Amino acid sequence: MQHQSKLPNVGTTIFTVMSALAKEHNAINLSQGFPNYPSPQKLNDLVSNAMNNGYNQYAPMAGNLDLRLAISNKYQLLYKATYHPEKEITVTAGATQAIYTIISAFVRHGDEVIIFKPAYDCYQPAIEVNGGKTIPIQLSAPNYKVDWNEVASKISSKTKMIVINTPHNPSGTIWTKDDMLQLQKLTKDTNIIVLSDEVYEHIIFDGEQHQSVSLFDNLKQRSFITASFGKTFHNTGWKIGYCCAPEYLMKEFRKVHQFNVFSVNHPAQKGIADYMQDAETYLGLNDFFQQKRDLFLNLISESRFKFQPSQGTYFQVLDYSEITDEHDMDFAKRLTKKFKIASIPLSVFNENGKDDKVLRFCFAKTNETLVKAADVLKLI
Repeated sequence: MQHQSKLPNVGTTIFTVMSALAKEHNAINLSQGFPNYPSPQKLNDLVSNAMNNGYNQYAPMAGNLDLRLAISNKYQLLYKATYHPEKEITVTAGATQAIYTIISAFVRHGDEVIIFKPAYDCYQPAIEVNGGKTIPIQLSAPNYKVDWNEVASKISSKTKMIVINTPHNPSGTIWTKDDMLQLQKLTKDTNIIVLSDEVYEHIIFDGEQHQSVSLFDNLKQRSFITASFGKTFHNTGWKIGYCCAPEYLMKEFRKVHQFNVFSVNHPAQKGIADYMQDAETYLGLNDFFQQKRDLFLNLISESRFKFQPSQGTYFQVLDYSEITDEHDMDFAKRLTKKFKIASIPLSVFNENGKDDKVLRFCFAKTNETLVKAADVLKLI
Protein backbone atom coordinates (compact mmCIF):
# COMPACT_ATOMS: atom_id res chain seq x y z
CA MET A 1 0.00 0.00 0.00
CA GLN A 2 1.06 3.57 -0.63
CA HIS A 3 -0.03 6.69 1.18
CA GLN A 4 0.78 10.31 0.48
CA SER A 5 2.95 11.72 3.25
CA LYS A 6 1.68 14.73 5.20
CA LEU A 7 5.35 15.69 5.74
CA PRO A 8 7.07 14.65 2.49
CA ASN A 9 10.15 16.78 3.07
CA VAL A 10 10.82 15.69 6.65
CA GLY A 11 13.56 13.14 7.31
CA THR A 12 15.33 12.00 10.45
CA THR A 13 16.15 14.89 12.77
CA ILE A 14 19.76 16.12 12.72
CA PHE A 15 20.05 15.43 16.47
CA THR A 16 19.43 11.73 15.91
CA VAL A 17 21.80 11.66 12.93
CA MET A 18 24.73 13.31 14.69
CA SER A 19 24.29 11.48 18.01
CA ALA A 20 24.21 8.15 16.15
CA LEU A 21 27.35 9.14 14.22
CA ALA A 22 29.05 10.13 17.47
CA LYS A 23 28.23 6.76 18.98
CA GLU A 24 29.39 4.87 15.88
CA HIS A 25 32.76 6.64 15.88
CA ASN A 26 33.17 6.87 19.68
CA ALA A 27 33.29 10.66 19.44
CA ILE A 28 32.83 13.29 22.13
CA ASN A 29 29.17 14.22 21.68
CA LEU A 30 28.70 17.99 21.83
CA SER A 31 25.88 17.78 19.27
CA GLN A 32 22.59 16.96 20.97
CA GLY A 33 21.60 19.30 23.79
CA PHE A 34 21.69 17.13 26.87
CA PRO A 35 23.96 17.11 29.94
CA ASN A 36 26.38 14.25 30.56
CA TYR A 37 26.25 14.76 34.33
CA PRO A 38 23.52 13.55 36.67
CA SER A 39 20.21 15.10 37.61
CA PRO A 40 20.44 16.73 41.09
CA GLN A 41 20.36 14.05 43.77
CA LYS A 42 17.96 16.04 45.93
CA LEU A 43 15.51 16.21 43.05
CA ASN A 44 15.90 12.49 42.33
CA ASP A 45 15.16 11.77 46.00
CA LEU A 46 12.06 13.97 45.94
CA VAL A 47 10.73 12.12 42.89
CA SER A 48 11.42 8.79 44.62
CA ASN A 49 9.59 10.08 47.70
CA ALA A 50 6.63 11.01 45.51
CA MET A 51 6.54 7.48 44.09
CA ASN A 52 6.75 5.96 47.58
CA ASN A 53 4.00 8.29 48.82
CA GLY A 54 1.50 7.18 46.21
CA TYR A 55 1.81 9.71 43.35
CA ASN A 56 1.65 6.90 40.80
CA GLN A 57 -1.75 7.35 39.15
CA TYR A 58 -2.93 9.95 36.66
CA ALA A 59 -2.07 13.51 37.52
CA PRO A 60 -4.83 16.06 36.94
CA MET A 61 -5.13 16.79 33.23
CA ALA A 62 -3.67 20.29 33.66
CA GLY A 63 -0.87 19.05 35.91
CA ASN A 64 -0.17 18.49 39.59
CA LEU A 65 -1.54 21.54 41.41
CA ASP A 66 1.53 21.90 43.64
CA LEU A 67 3.66 22.20 40.51
CA ARG A 68 1.32 24.71 38.88
CA LEU A 69 1.45 26.77 42.08
CA ALA A 70 5.27 26.63 42.03
CA ILE A 71 5.29 27.78 38.39
CA SER A 72 2.86 30.60 39.17
CA ASN A 73 5.03 31.73 42.09
CA LYS A 74 8.12 31.70 39.86
CA TYR A 75 6.55 34.09 37.34
CA GLN A 76 5.49 36.40 40.13
CA LEU A 77 8.99 36.36 41.61
CA LEU A 78 10.93 36.86 38.38
CA TYR A 79 8.63 38.95 36.20
CA LYS A 80 5.87 40.30 38.49
CA ALA A 81 3.57 38.41 36.12
CA THR A 82 0.38 36.68 37.18
CA TYR A 83 -0.72 33.31 35.78
CA HIS A 84 -3.64 31.62 37.53
CA PRO A 85 -2.42 28.15 38.57
CA GLU A 86 -5.76 26.49 37.82
CA LYS A 87 -6.76 28.30 34.64
CA GLU A 88 -3.61 29.56 32.91
CA ILE A 89 -0.86 26.94 33.43
CA THR A 90 -0.70 23.42 31.97
CA VAL A 91 2.04 20.84 32.53
CA THR A 92 3.11 19.06 29.35
CA ALA A 93 5.29 16.19 28.12
CA GLY A 94 8.19 18.53 27.45
CA ALA A 95 8.14 21.87 25.64
CA THR A 96 7.94 20.20 22.22
CA GLN A 97 4.53 18.71 23.06
CA ALA A 98 3.37 22.11 24.28
CA ILE A 99 4.50 23.72 21.01
CA TYR A 100 2.82 21.06 18.89
CA THR A 101 -0.41 21.32 20.88
CA ILE A 102 -0.53 25.13 20.65
CA ILE A 103 -0.11 25.01 16.89
CA SER A 104 -2.66 22.19 16.55
CA ALA A 105 -5.21 24.09 18.63
CA PHE A 106 -5.10 27.27 16.55
CA VAL A 107 -3.58 26.81 13.09
CA ARG A 108 -6.05 25.90 10.34
CA HIS A 109 -5.57 25.14 6.67
CA GLY A 110 -4.10 28.18 4.90
CA ASP A 111 -3.13 30.05 8.06
CA GLU A 112 0.32 31.65 7.99
CA VAL A 113 2.83 31.31 10.81
CA ILE A 114 5.96 33.46 10.93
CA ILE A 115 9.11 31.81 12.27
CA PHE A 116 12.69 33.09 12.54
CA LYS A 117 15.44 30.97 11.02
CA PRO A 118 17.68 29.35 12.06
CA ALA A 119 14.69 27.79 13.84
CA TYR A 120 14.47 24.83 16.15
CA ASP A 121 13.33 21.98 13.96
CA CYS A 122 9.97 21.14 15.56
CA TYR A 123 8.21 24.38 14.56
CA GLN A 124 7.80 23.99 10.81
CA PRO A 125 6.58 20.36 10.75
CA ALA A 126 3.94 21.15 13.38
CA ILE A 127 2.70 24.05 11.26
CA GLU A 128 2.62 22.05 8.04
CA VAL A 129 1.01 18.88 9.42
CA ASN A 130 -1.85 21.11 10.59
CA GLY A 131 -2.29 22.63 7.13
CA GLY A 132 -0.58 25.93 7.90
CA LYS A 133 1.99 27.76 5.80
CA THR A 134 5.37 28.64 7.26
CA ILE A 135 6.53 32.21 6.57
CA PRO A 136 10.28 32.18 7.28
CA ILE A 137 12.39 35.18 8.21
CA GLN A 138 16.07 34.35 7.78
CA LEU A 139 18.47 35.81 10.33
CA SER A 140 22.18 36.14 9.55
CA ALA A 141 25.31 35.13 11.39
CA PRO A 142 27.00 36.20 13.55
CA ASN A 143 24.50 38.46 15.34
CA TYR A 144 21.16 37.01 14.19
CA LYS A 145 19.44 40.36 14.63
CA VAL A 146 15.81 40.78 13.59
CA ASP A 147 14.94 43.30 10.86
CA TRP A 148 11.57 44.50 12.12
CA ASN A 149 10.75 46.18 8.82
CA GLU A 150 11.00 42.76 7.20
CA VAL A 151 8.76 41.28 9.89
CA ALA A 152 6.18 44.01 9.26
CA SER A 153 6.27 43.25 5.54
CA LYS A 154 5.56 39.55 6.15
CA ILE A 155 2.48 40.12 8.32
CA SER A 156 -0.76 39.72 6.38
CA SER A 157 -4.46 39.08 6.96
CA LYS A 158 -3.57 35.36 6.97
CA THR A 159 -1.00 35.64 9.78
CA LYS A 160 -2.29 33.47 12.61
CA MET A 161 0.79 33.15 14.75
CA ILE A 162 4.38 34.31 15.26
CA VAL A 163 6.82 31.88 16.88
CA ILE A 164 9.74 33.38 18.78
CA ASN A 165 12.57 31.80 20.77
CA THR A 166 14.75 33.64 23.27
CA PRO A 167 17.36 32.72 24.44
CA HIS A 168 17.72 31.33 20.96
CA ASN A 169 18.56 27.78 19.98
CA PRO A 170 20.71 27.23 17.94
CA SER A 171 22.52 30.60 17.81
CA GLY A 172 22.83 31.34 21.55
CA THR A 173 21.63 34.93 21.05
CA ILE A 174 18.97 36.77 23.05
CA TRP A 175 16.25 39.24 22.17
CA THR A 176 16.44 42.72 23.67
CA LYS A 177 13.71 44.75 25.31
CA ASP A 178 13.48 46.76 22.11
CA ASP A 179 12.87 43.57 20.13
CA MET A 180 9.97 42.71 22.40
CA LEU A 181 8.54 46.21 22.17
CA GLN A 182 8.73 46.03 18.38
CA LEU A 183 6.88 42.70 18.43
CA GLN A 184 4.28 44.14 20.78
CA LYS A 185 3.78 47.16 18.50
CA LEU A 186 3.36 45.00 15.37
CA THR A 187 0.84 42.63 16.97
CA LYS A 188 -1.18 45.17 18.93
CA ASP A 189 -4.82 45.42 17.78
CA THR A 190 -4.50 42.21 15.75
CA ASN A 191 -5.67 38.63 16.35
CA ILE A 192 -2.13 37.27 16.01
CA ILE A 193 -1.08 34.74 18.65
CA VAL A 194 2.55 34.76 19.83
CA LEU A 195 4.16 31.46 20.74
CA SER A 196 7.21 32.27 22.86
CA ASP A 197 9.63 29.39 23.31
CA GLU A 198 11.46 30.30 26.52
CA VAL A 199 12.96 26.95 27.47
CA TYR A 200 16.38 28.52 28.19
CA GLU A 201 15.05 31.42 30.29
CA HIS A 202 17.28 30.46 33.25
CA ILE A 203 20.45 30.20 31.15
CA ILE A 204 21.47 33.75 30.24
CA PHE A 205 24.86 35.34 30.69
CA ASP A 206 26.92 38.44 31.48
CA GLY A 207 24.30 40.02 33.71
CA GLU A 208 21.67 40.29 30.97
CA GLN A 209 17.99 39.86 31.79
CA HIS A 210 15.63 37.46 30.07
CA GLN A 211 12.97 39.37 28.14
CA SER A 212 9.93 37.18 28.69
CA VAL A 213 6.69 38.02 26.88
CA SER A 214 5.14 38.03 30.36
CA LEU A 215 6.92 41.35 31.05
CA PHE A 216 4.92 43.15 28.34
CA ASP A 217 1.24 43.53 29.12
CA ASN A 218 -0.14 43.62 25.59
CA LEU A 219 2.08 40.76 24.45
CA LYS A 220 1.18 38.69 27.50
CA GLN A 221 -2.51 38.91 26.58
CA ARG A 222 -1.92 37.21 23.20
CA SER A 223 0.95 34.87 24.06
CA PHE A 224 1.77 31.35 25.07
CA ILE A 225 5.02 30.71 26.92
CA THR A 226 6.53 27.24 26.62
CA ALA A 227 9.22 26.03 29.01
CA SER A 228 11.15 22.89 29.91
CA PHE A 229 12.16 21.43 33.25
CA GLY A 230 14.47 19.06 31.39
CA LYS A 231 16.62 22.01 30.31
CA THR A 232 16.38 23.66 33.71
CA PHE A 233 17.07 20.69 35.99
CA HIS A 234 19.44 18.56 33.87
CA ASN A 235 17.07 15.68 33.13
CA THR A 236 15.94 15.91 29.51
CA GLY A 237 14.79 12.27 29.58
CA TRP A 238 11.96 13.05 31.98
CA LYS A 239 10.18 15.11 29.30
CA ILE A 240 8.39 17.46 31.68
CA GLY A 241 7.55 20.98 30.49
CA TYR A 242 4.70 23.43 30.75
CA CYS A 243 2.98 26.33 29.09
CA CYS A 244 1.34 29.51 30.36
CA ALA A 245 -1.27 31.65 28.63
CA PRO A 246 -4.34 33.78 29.35
CA GLU A 247 -7.41 31.71 30.20
CA TYR A 248 -9.15 32.26 26.84
CA LEU A 249 -6.17 30.76 25.02
CA MET A 250 -5.51 28.01 27.56
CA LYS A 251 -9.08 26.73 27.25
CA GLU A 252 -8.46 25.95 23.58
CA PHE A 253 -5.05 24.44 24.34
CA ARG A 254 -6.53 22.01 26.86
CA LYS A 255 -9.16 20.83 24.39
CA VAL A 256 -6.32 19.34 22.33
CA HIS A 257 -4.00 18.47 25.22
CA GLN A 258 -6.56 16.24 26.95
CA PHE A 259 -6.86 14.01 23.89
CA ASN A 260 -3.16 14.11 23.06
CA VAL A 261 -1.32 13.09 26.25
CA PHE A 262 -4.02 13.96 28.82
CA SER A 263 -1.49 14.13 31.65
CA VAL A 264 2.20 13.50 32.24
CA ASN A 265 4.50 11.72 34.70
CA HIS A 266 2.96 12.34 38.12
CA PRO A 267 5.80 11.54 40.55
CA ALA A 268 8.21 13.67 38.52
CA GLN A 269 5.75 16.56 38.67
CA LYS A 270 5.40 16.27 42.45
CA GLY A 271 9.17 15.96 42.94
CA ILE A 272 9.84 19.05 40.80
CA ALA A 273 7.16 20.99 42.70
CA ASP A 274 8.86 20.22 46.01
CA TYR A 275 12.31 20.98 44.58
CA MET A 276 11.17 24.40 43.32
CA GLN A 277 10.27 25.54 46.82
CA ASP A 278 13.89 26.70 46.93
CA ALA A 279 14.15 29.35 44.20
CA GLU A 280 17.92 28.99 44.09
CA THR A 281 17.39 25.70 42.22
CA TYR A 282 16.73 27.77 39.09
CA LEU A 283 18.18 31.17 40.00
CA GLY A 284 21.69 29.71 40.26
CA LEU A 285 21.75 28.28 36.75
CA ASN A 286 23.08 31.40 35.02
CA ASP A 287 26.33 31.27 36.98
CA PHE A 288 26.58 27.48 36.70
CA PHE A 289 26.43 27.55 32.91
CA GLN A 290 28.42 30.75 32.46
CA GLN A 291 31.36 29.05 34.19
CA LYS A 292 31.10 26.23 31.65
CA ARG A 293 30.81 28.63 28.71
CA ASP A 294 33.80 30.65 29.89
CA LEU A 295 35.89 27.53 30.51
CA PHE A 296 35.14 26.21 27.03
CA LEU A 297 35.83 29.52 25.27
CA ASN A 298 39.03 30.16 27.21
CA LEU A 299 40.29 26.70 26.31
CA ILE A 300 39.64 27.18 22.57
CA SER A 301 40.73 30.82 22.40
CA GLU A 302 43.93 29.84 20.58
CA SER A 303 42.14 27.59 18.07
CA ARG A 304 41.32 28.63 14.50
CA PHE A 305 37.61 28.82 15.25
CA LYS A 306 36.07 32.29 15.58
CA PHE A 307 33.22 33.04 17.94
CA GLN A 308 31.07 35.56 19.71
CA PRO A 309 30.37 34.34 23.26
CA SER A 310 26.95 32.77 23.66
CA GLN A 311 24.48 35.16 25.31
CA GLY A 312 22.17 32.39 26.50
CA THR A 313 21.31 28.66 26.23
CA TYR A 314 24.00 26.04 26.73
CA PHE A 315 25.14 26.21 23.11
CA GLN A 316 28.11 27.94 21.54
CA VAL A 317 28.30 28.65 17.80
CA LEU A 318 31.78 28.42 16.27
CA ASP A 319 32.73 29.92 12.89
CA TYR A 320 35.10 27.67 10.95
CA SER A 321 35.45 29.82 7.81
CA GLU A 322 39.21 30.28 8.37
CA ILE A 323 39.71 26.51 8.52
CA THR A 324 37.88 25.17 5.45
CA ASP A 325 35.24 26.09 2.89
CA GLU A 326 33.49 22.73 3.26
CA HIS A 327 29.72 22.68 3.61
CA ASP A 328 28.85 22.67 7.30
CA MET A 329 27.19 19.23 7.10
CA ASP A 330 30.28 17.73 5.47
CA PHE A 331 32.60 19.39 7.96
CA ALA A 332 30.48 18.29 10.93
CA LYS A 333 30.58 14.69 9.71
CA ARG A 334 34.34 14.85 9.09
CA LEU A 335 34.95 16.23 12.57
CA THR A 336 32.95 13.36 14.03
CA LYS A 337 34.63 10.62 12.01
CA LYS A 338 38.21 11.87 11.88
CA PHE A 339 38.63 14.05 14.98
CA LYS A 340 36.06 12.28 17.20
CA ILE A 341 34.02 15.32 18.13
CA ALA A 342 30.35 15.77 17.18
CA SER A 343 28.50 19.06 16.62
CA ILE A 344 25.39 20.33 14.84
CA PRO A 345 25.59 22.12 11.45
CA LEU A 346 23.35 25.20 11.48
CA SER A 347 22.37 25.01 7.81
CA VAL A 348 19.71 22.41 8.67
CA PHE A 349 17.84 25.11 10.62
CA ASN A 350 18.10 27.74 7.86
CA GLU A 351 15.93 28.58 4.88
CA ASN A 352 17.10 26.71 1.78
CA GLY A 353 20.00 25.24 3.78
CA LYS A 354 21.85 28.58 4.03
CA ASP A 355 25.43 27.74 5.01
CA ASP A 356 27.16 30.36 7.18
CA LYS A 357 30.13 28.06 7.94
CA VAL A 358 29.17 27.67 11.59
CA LEU A 359 28.64 24.70 13.90
CA ARG A 360 26.80 24.48 17.23
CA PHE A 361 28.51 22.89 20.22
CA CYS A 362 26.76 22.00 23.49
CA PHE A 363 28.69 22.93 26.65
CA ALA A 364 26.26 21.32 29.13
CA LYS A 365 28.97 18.79 29.85
CA THR A 366 31.36 17.96 32.66
CA ASN A 367 34.45 20.15 32.83
CA GLU A 368 36.52 17.06 32.04
CA THR A 369 34.57 16.56 28.80
CA LEU A 370 34.94 20.23 27.86
CA VAL A 371 38.71 20.06 28.38
CA LYS A 372 38.95 16.96 26.16
CA ALA A 373 36.79 18.60 23.50
CA ALA A 374 38.85 21.77 23.53
CA ASP A 375 42.05 19.76 23.14
CA VAL A 376 40.57 18.27 19.96
CA LEU A 377 39.32 21.60 18.57
CA LYS A 378 42.74 23.17 19.02
CA LEU A 379 44.23 20.55 16.71
CA ILE A 380 41.87 21.35 13.80
